[in-house]
Amino acid sequence: MEQHRPDATFIIAAFKAEETIERAIDSALAQTGVNVEIIVIDDCSPDDTAGIVDAYTDPRVRLIRLEQNRGPGGARNAGLAVARGDWIVILDSDDAVSPSRTARMIARAKAAKAEIVVDNVDVVPLDGEMKRMFDGADLAALETLTLPAFIGSNVLFQSEHNYGYMKPVFERRFIEEHGLRFDESLPIGEDYLLLASALAKGGRCAVEPSAGYSYYIRNGSISRVLKLHQVDAMLAADAEFLKNHRLDAASMAAQERRHRSIEDARSFVLLVDQIKARSLSGAVRTAWRNPAAIRHLRMPIAVRLRRLVAPFTAIRPFGPPPETMNRTTPGNRPHKSKG
Repeated sequence: MEQHRPDATFIIAAFKAEETIERAIDSALAQTGVNVEIIVIDDCSPDDTAGIVDAYTDPRVRLIRLEQNRGPGGARNAGLAVARGDWIVILDSDDAVSPSRTARMIARAKAAKAEIVVDNVDVVPLDGEMKRMFDGADLAALETLTLPAFIGSNVLFQSEHNYGYMKPVFERRFIEEHGLRFDESLPIGEDYLLLASALAKGGRCAVEPSAGYSYYIRNGSISRVLKLHQVDAMLAADAEFLKNHRLDAASMAAQERRHRSIEDARSFVLLVDQIKARSLSGAVRTAWRNPAAIRHLRMPIAVRLRRLVAPFTAIRPFGPPPETMNRTTPGNRPHKSKG
């Protein structure tokens, strides 16, 4: 029988995080009303990330050094394998949590008899002006997050933020009973897939409308760029998700909308790549096969693309002045410190 088991285990996957890792760890150590352990998994960082973590003398902080880079999903799985807490708290190495968050989240989950709980998020951009990600009243009305609502929110290009940006707290017993782990093949969206799988397994997800998680936007964040191989990995992962889970009608309808949006995103990314490479024939073929790709050409990206394609009069113009393009919505919010 486990002795002195902590209430919660923080899992922090870190790669090149020397500038932010102390903020993340210190915020985890500052939790009130609960006993915590903090597991930091260094994913072969070339900087001093591991050295900074190793310098902590607090026995609640544990460093795992991976022998080879496994990416955010693999690093988090290494942490899950040794976690002892009753609850699992995922924290990105460049983010932070408020002191009362863990106790509040656990209390919310227990009150709702839920195995999972999510909360609101404070977004801290580079200019330091903090913004609340979701309307608190909307989340309060939601009460629980269902699978169709979660999948439906993760339709690409639909909105600036979706529920995939939330950082869930999981009951470890539920995670272990269902053998749930992060998909290590995904360069982005691994956190979306874990929560979707937990909901598909019958997990009940409570919603805490207050914000306790601070999401810091910084230079080098991969969540703001979408690459073709990342889209292909998302499509493959979604196909595997459908193989492993039987969805009800509402969830399947949401999944079909999500699939179409990812296909549109693939065509869009392919079109951008072809335009940048000055491939007229390739761009025309892509636009012909999926006209939605052109609809996603929005400023400021569209301004740069118009300059790149100026010699190609056959694919000019792109239509009326478009709106600002939404940032990639990875649910898809990936781990910002890419491994």
